[in-house]
Amino acid sequence: MAVSRSTFGKRQKERARQEKQAEKAQRKAQRKLQQDEPTAAPEAPKDLTVKYDEDGVPEGFGFHDF
Repeated sequence: MAVSRSTFGKRQKERARQEKQAEKAQRKAQRKLQQDEPTAAPEAPKDLTVKYDEDGVPEGFGFHDF
């Protein structure tokens, strides 16, 4: 009886390994498809306008201007 139980256990283990490998391949293919799809267009850059002070010297841009 020990031989058949051992064989049955081996079959179960091999079947589980194959299922896990198939799931992993499926996830890999899904990631590849998602990578190939174009994502939403990146936000268009804002048009920066140069501001001048009273003397006509251009002011620097702030962090939030970009």
